[in-house]
Amino acid sequence: AVVDANGVGYGLNISLNTYGVIQGKKSVKLFVHEAISMGGRDDSYTLYGFANKQERELYRLLITVSGVGANTARMILSSLTPAELCNVIANGDEKMLKAVKGIGLKTAQRIIVDLKDKIVQSGIAEELHVNNAVKDEAVGALTMLGFSPAPSAKVVVDILTEQPDLPVEQVVKLALKQIK
Repeated sequence: AVVDANGVGYGLNISLNTYGVIQGKKSVKLFVHEAISMGGRDDSYTLYGFANKQERELYRLLITVSGVGANTARMILSSLTPAELCNVIANGDEKMLKAVKGIGLKTAQRIIVDLKDKIVQSGIAEELHVNNAVKDEAVGALTMLGFSPAPSAKVVVDILTEQPDLPVEQVVKLALKQIK
């Protein structure tokens, strides 16, 4: 995104979630994280923009984890909403983190171990109460049908958030209608 501030354009790297929020709007408010890298001829000044404070805080927490850089953190926040990411970390859901491009099992485990307590203490977590057994089974069924795990999980979590008592079969049917 390019932000115009009194005639000066600043290029901000944003996540897909932020892009979805600001798309089509003429005036937006973004929360910025600046990263300055010094190192000989490779000095850089990079800005990252976020739609809300929660997303920026999660980004800042993610980049503190060993093995998670700026672009990997942005990729995670593009694949999962801040609320979903908090839920994934709080529940120790390695599979969902592994579904993000560039995240392996060890990095997923490290993110969960390093950030679980920090997310709860900081108060940025929004509790999502979903039946994990039903969610895992529904996502597994959709994956077997050829759908990607991360987008399938988003749809399944949305369905279970609205209707938490649905059986797996109903969740899969509703998900298939939404995914297409």
